[in-house]
Amino acid sequence: MENLEFKLPSDEPEQLLVKSQDNSDPNYGIEPEKRSIELLLQYGVINLDKPSGPTSHEVVSWVRKILGISNAGHGGTLDPKVTGILPCALGKATRVLSALLNAGKEYIGVMYLHTPEKRKKIEKIFELFTGKIYQRPPLKSSVARKLRVREIYYSEVIEVSNNHILFRLGCEAGTYVRKFCFDLGEALCSGAHMLELRRTRVGNFKESDNLITLQNLKDAVTIYQIEGNNYYLKKFVFPMEKMVSHLPKIYVRDTAVDALCHGADLASAGICYIDARIKNNMLVAFMSLKKELIGFGTALKDALQIYKAKSGILVKTNKVFMERRTYPRWNEKKE
Repeated sequence: MENLEFKLPSDEPEQLLVKSQDNSDPNYGIEPEKRSIELLLQYGVINLDKPSGPTSHEVVSWVRKILGISNAGHGGTLDPKVTGILPCALGKATRVLSALLNAGKEYIGVMYLHTPEKRKKIEKIFELFTGKIYQRPPLKSSVARKLRVREIYYSEVIEVSNNHILFRLGCEAGTYVRKFCFDLGEALCSGAHMLELRRTRVGNFKESDNLITLQNLKDAVTIYQIEGNNYYLKKFVFPMEKMVSHLPKIYVRDTAVDALCHGADLASAGICYIDARIKNNMLVAFMSLKKELIGFGTALKDALQIYKAKSGILVKTNKVFMERRTYPRWNEKKE
């Protein structure tokens, strides 16, 4: 089979427009990769490999106990029997999990056909089910069973063995893969259901990005507690900024950071760099020049209009994650 490269929308590279340039004061803030393990346990995220059996809620509860922290949350529920990537945010980073709600997902699964079909026919139906599709949530779901549109970014038949089909699927958040298999079986006029499923990607969380099991997490914590060696624990706890790596960003100068932390909207004078992917009314992440996450906002103009604007409010602030006074106010003199 031809070796194809499959991509989610988040794979599109960041293209920055330089509106103005400035240097960040080293006396304030800290680069995410330089945070201590104590800070990471309050502002970090784990790329966890969920096992089959427990619920996502139970897995997160075990993470809290292993790390000895009071708060943790997961990004995107997996059914008990489904395995794979379950991003777990730690401490105050749980507030950033909303960034993953609309992130693209990738799955590898096994579908069982009720009657055998030729591979070419199966592949043709998979092609038909790529792009925008209509889908009604199944009976056992947490949302209203209303017909809705979801996008299948790519799908691939990896292997066909008798009635079993091994497949890969890249899809929009909120797509029910079990329903996808059922609908595909109806289109084949043979009937089908999902046997096994593994999530292999959430946004920019991939299996190749230090995916960790609960047992390995426990081992890393034990080594840290007994030997004082945090090498393994720091290897598996990412800065919370990884949860917004798929979002378009606006980088702001130091003098604008504290105003954003107090809930002010972002004006033209505070902007240094703009992601060229930004469109009007799009969710964007505010970043410091040290690449720290400040908060979320809604763009009031597209990237080129923001770049050309000489004055005025350009992004409305929605959520703030950075603590106030991390950076000085704009009118405070440097010591």
